[in-house]
Amino acid sequence: MSCEETSGGAVAIAADERQRSLDQLKILRIRAAGRSWRLLWLLAGPGVLVMLGENDGPSMVSYATTGATYGVGFFVPFIVATFAMSFIVQEMTVRLGIATGRGHAELIFQRFGPFWGYFAMADLVFGNVLTLVTEFIAIQAGGLYFGLPAWLSVLCGIVVIVASLGLRRYATWERVLMVLAGFNLLFIPAALLAHPDGHALTHALAHWGPLPGGFNTAFVTLILANIGATVTPWMVFFQQSAVVDKGLTEADLPQGRLDTAMGAFIAAIAAIATVVATAPLFLHHVDISSFASGADFATALRPYIGSTGATLFALGIIEAGLVAAMTISTSSSYAFAETLSARHSLNLNFRDGKLFYGAAIVSAVVAGSVVLIPGAPLLAMTLTVNVIATLLMAPALLFLLLLVNDRMIMGNLANGRLANLAGGTIVIAISLVGALYGLITVFPNVLG
Repeated sequence: MSCEETSGGAVAIAADERQRSLDQLKILRIRAAGRSWRLLWLLAGPGVLVMLGENDGPSMVSYATTGATYGVGFFVPFIVATFAMSFIVQEMTVRLGIATGRGHAELIFQRFGPFWGYFAMADLVFGNVLTLVTEFIAIQAGGLYFGLPAWLSVLCGIVVIVASLGLRRYATWERVLMVLAGFNLLFIPAALLAHPDGHALTHALAHWGPLPGGFNTAFVTLILANIGATVTPWMVFFQQSAVVDKGLTEADLPQGRLDTAMGAFIAAIAAIATVVATAPLFLHHVDISSFASGADFATALRPYIGSTGATLFALGIIEAGLVAAMTISTSSSYAFAETLSARHSLNLNFRDGKLFYGAAIVSAVVAGSVVLIPGAPLLAMTLTVNVIATLLMAPALLFLLLLVNDRMIMGNLANGRLANLAGGTIVIAISLVGALYGLITVFPNVLG
């Protein structure tokens, strides 16, 4: 707990710690009153935000590319499997944050030393910078659909991010983002307007439908992109720090798990809806190879899902980029401040949290500026980022598994055999797919 010396020599609790304590006291009172739904409402947030935040610009474009390239047969059940993977990873993150009361970057520095701490930070920063750029690609792409110039869309995105930081209270910031994240569900009515074949969708979920086009380089690339759309390093750093900033305790673990499960379920529905909404492009053999951004998908879909459906799709792309930009920039801020042992909380004022807030603002401005570079290959960048996120995930997962098995810091919240089996399987699967991608990159004709 952070404390400050007053002029009279007394010790005063820092403002961010005081606000966190007040929030925890409110939770204790509601738990004592037996108001379970009210308790869940107060404790929900980090899990929903991290899952819907990962339904970001590059993720939704990856799902759109998947639907337009392969339809619903193979990838709909695959997406369900990736969100199950994501829940397993993030549930470990929740337990780690509750058990230690420390952010992920801070904990790696403490347990493994500066070398591995900086290694983990480099892994995060590299992925976050690239991903944040693609969030602004999504924002400006959605704006282009509505006739807004790219610079104006990017500027609006930066203004919204800075304004959200000005709320200066974690609970308020979280609720504002949860409302915005709810617009990720705009892809559902867009999917319904595509008049999907319910029998085909049910058959795909029940039988893991066939793969049109066979096993080739494009298929492996989309496999990696879809994994990177649900499991990425920033999610671990963000949710652990958010759990700590929110002040969750061991008594709150059931609600923390339910929060994460709800987030995974809602995000999976939105992801599947995106695949379904773009499946008409597959059925009508629309060539998407020349598409430059998510806006091109909305334009191409207009003849098949109507102007309303295309508008909802474009708005969903904007929301995906905006919410993710807010969560990812905050993830970078937490990690940056933790690395420098600076104060890090959304309960801080700007004077006390200048490094924390400054990192988010600078990263947003830099990422937005990159998007405005003339001639940048925006769609290629968007798909590549999810592939890179998958390749970066294996070392991040290894750190996570080592930490959640450390009984000195985890106590009775340490991993059991089943959790280790699930986590180990995910690491192996991601590593194997990454190795296969490396193989086809070096030998592009190996799969045809």
